[in-house]
Amino acid sequence: MEYNISNGLELDDNSSIAVIGGGPAGSFFTYFALDFAQRVGIDINIDIYEAKDFTCAGPSGCNHCGGIVSESLIQMLSTEGIVLPANVIQKGIETYTLHLESGTTVIEMPLHEQRIAAVYRGFGPKGAHEDDQESFDNYLLQLCEQKGAQLFIDKVTNLSRTADGIFLKSLKHGEKQYDLVVGAAGLNPKTLKLFKGICPSYLSPETTKTHICEFYLDPEVVNEYFGNSMHVFLLDVPNIKFGALIPKGHYVTLVLLGSNINRDIVKSFLDTKEVRQCFPPDIDLEKIIPCFCFPTINIKAAKSAYSDRVIMIGDSSSSKLYKNGIGSAYITAKAAAKTAVFEGISEKDFKKSYQKVCNELNLDNNIGKGIFALTTIIQKSPLLKKGLHRMVVKEQSQDSEKRRMSSILWDTFTGSAPYTDILKRGLNPLVGSKLILNTIKGTIK
Repeated sequence: MEYNISNGLELDDNSSIAVIGGGPAGSFFTYFALDFAQRVGIDINIDIYEAKDFTCAGPSGCNHCGGIVSESLIQMLSTEGIVLPANVIQKGIETYTLHLESGTTVIEMPLHEQRIAAVYRGFGPKGAHEDDQESFDNYLLQLCEQKGAQLFIDKVTNLSRTADGIFLKSLKHGEKQYDLVVGAAGLNPKTLKLFKGICPSYLSPETTKTHICEFYLDPEVVNEYFGNSMHVFLLDVPNIKFGALIPKGHYVTLVLLGSNINRDIVKSFLDTKEVRQCFPPDIDLEKIIPCFCFPTINIKAAKSAYSDRVIMIGDSSSSKLYKNGIGSAYITAKAAAKTAVFEGISEKDFKKSYQKVCNELNLDNNIGKGIFALTTIIQKSPLLKKGLHRMVVKEQSQDSEKRRMSSILWDTFTGSAPYTDILKRGLNPLVGSKLILNTIKGTIK
């Protein structure tokens, strides 16, 4: 069917929006769009379509994420009125323990009043049964419902465009027309293919395969061996840029980030002395894994992630390289909601305002690639790792403002700061000179 669409598209009273995907990106968009609409005095309707039930344990409620919320994001959410309740936070991370072949050291957080929150995106791993536990994603969805959004646990099967809007068809609720459709389905290839039908110029993000699994342990064992520390590994294991063990109540979550990680690579990582020493010596790790997955992550942003009446957010559009997908969801979702409510829902509107935010994320990611390239050089150099270890150990006895390398590592591994900011601090001559000096001293000794 041929049709003409004006670039003067905008939301008005009784405008309807479909959000496909009930993860953080979809929830943040809904939350902010309803809030912004109330400010300008218009009454909009938002339906959220999510195929998974985040109140279920295991794969049916899992969103394939390590579940780290940085302290900077916690503060930003608090200013927006989103305060994470105690039953959503599985563990407050107060330190991280850096593991290298040359040694191990505990690094304290840069500011003592800040903590990282370890959460579950779904209810928890297969077999989880804590009655008082709440998933991060479900908590956000409840906030959206309290603001007036309607949630459908349903799968979207088709999207089509007409002159008056976008028709959405789902398995349980049939067909319905919307003024705006928001893509927040992550990297689900089937859903992204649906969007290409109504957004022909859209090119999906480039991805790579990672690994997440859970180790089931008694809470006493978790506290004894891991405490309130996230254990970070910079080991010379092929394809792995970063490994982390994150304590969460009865479980410890393993996250491996890198490129095209498979079972053999995971096994080689788990077999290292540095990883084995984190667990009780008599435990067979493979026998305490209730569930695992090899999810894909966004390593290069999508192109043309919007059209008239259509916009893609979160991992479907732009995300922070290797880190902080929840933070990227917040940034892109808020920008999309602000554009839609205050400026319009045409391709021109999204290109003018929303694309600027994506460009900033993409530029920061390019800097992040350089930082991780340097990290890889250190990973493969025993001498540099010895120097890094010596430097960080010495910094822990100094005042917090003098812990320059520790601060850089903290923000690199937790996603608490933009890569641009990390690069500026890394270019400080004191950082490089002290690393070289400690490397030389470590070599001599």
